[in-house]
Amino acid sequence: MTGQRRPSRPDRGRPAPRKQGPRRPPVEDPARRVALDVLRAVRERDAYANLVLPELLRRTRVTGRDAALATELAYGAARAQGLLDEVIVACLDRPLSKVDGVVLDCLRLGTYQLLRTRIPEHAAVGSTVDLARADAGSPASGFVNAVLRKVSEKDEEGWMAQVAPDRDADPIAYLALRYAHPRWVARAFAEALGDKGTELEAALAADDARPEVHLVARPGEISAEELAAITGGDVAPYSPYGVHLPPGGGDPADSEPIRERLAAVQDEGSQLCAVALTRAGLTGPDERWLDLCAGPGGKAALLGALAATTGARVDAVEQAPHRARLVERATEGLPVTVHVADGREPGLEPGFDRVLVDAPCTGLGALRRRPEARWRRRPSDVADLTRLQSELVASAFELLRPGGVLAYVVCSPHLAETEGVFGQAARRANAEILDSREFFPGVPHLGDGPYTQLWPHRHGTDAMFCAMARKQ
Repeated sequence: MTGQRRPSRPDRGRPAPRKQGPRRPPVEDPARRVALDVLRAVRERDAYANLVLPELLRRTRVTGRDAALATELAYGAARAQGLLDEVIVACLDRPLSKVDGVVLDCLRLGTYQLLRTRIPEHAAVGSTVDLARADAGSPASGFVNAVLRKVSEKDEEGWMAQVAPDRDADPIAYLALRYAHPRWVARAFAEALGDKGTELEAALAADDARPEVHLVARPGEISAEELAAITGGDVAPYSPYGVHLPPGGGDPADSEPIRERLAAVQDEGSQLCAVALTRAGLTGPDERWLDLCAGPGGKAALLGALAATTGARVDAVEQAPHRARLVERATEGLPVTVHVADGREPGLEPGFDRVLVDAPCTGLGALRRRPEARWRRRPSDVADLTRLQSELVASAFELLRPGGVLAYVVCSPHLAETEGVFGQAARRANAEILDSREFFPGVPHLGDGPYTQLWPHRHGTDAMFCAMARKQ
């Protein structure tokens, strides 16, 4: 190497020159910001994610792929909260109750991305740390970074192997954690299905997935085939008025048929239960129909449209004034009269030909549409609700004329709310229980009767229950 000049080396004694100017803050991710704000609203204000998210998207003007990502992260993290918390606890040196609420929201958002999306690890961790720094400061962001690094050491299967109960010893507890349900809810599903194995797993898995959006075509205004053609959806398999929209189709409220009040968003199971009431045969008049628990007005609107085609009229009762206004808007132009009253003592003249009792319930059958609801409900809620449900059905039987038909509907498969309430109420009223399956033509897998229980994994609907009886 003699005669050749050695390449110059940097002076190890001097620090590298610094870039001039202030350090620029990280560019905030709009989709993750919206998702985090939804989780915060749910935690701090008991807000409903499906109401907060659309408003935030409109206010922040987040659209397209960012809106889709915000929706996936917000709903997904809210839905999977129980599973996420078990994993987070395994990575902490303190109880979850000692973690600041804002920091916990960030940890849930980051953990969901790591375990249940294909988002790269560096993006999931880095973006969440940036949000934590912005909302809770640098020390909190370091804590979030450390915890998420631990979470990233395993995938969901690896964490299930560490934190889940033994499947053979306690299959319900195992499946509850696997599909992010409280154990008591999974047990209620198992009791209703009479199974704690394959079918319970199918039911919980379907309940843990994002549902399709279902539309109802207003009878007499537009057909399901026409509505499907306009919206790009598919005609529903069971409801004569239903349409299923394709995933990622945007906000259905923006579609022309809904703006023009030719259609509305309504689960196909709800449609089937409302229509079932109108299919039961009657002797004598068929002119006075009653929806005893009408808010927010979806079934009242469908009944009103069907009544308009036969010359009947509908009375709709709703106790809460703001929900009564929703019923009025939903039924505008239809033969529906809205009453602000308690369904247990509505002050109406008896003698109704058909009565629908769409009673307040735990909503366990619609958990997939209300992602945070599964973590809010408690087993203790059931007793108060069954008492209210029993009182409402008793009132309905008093308002029903002899020979008239009553339909009792709840969006829950919990046996106490379904067979328990209705069987007792029908016996007290000396009513004839009808086999409601007859009024769900073409719908398979309805069991032994006489009641109808729909399921997401069997029918693609919410887990709606329908029982029917004729007054002696």
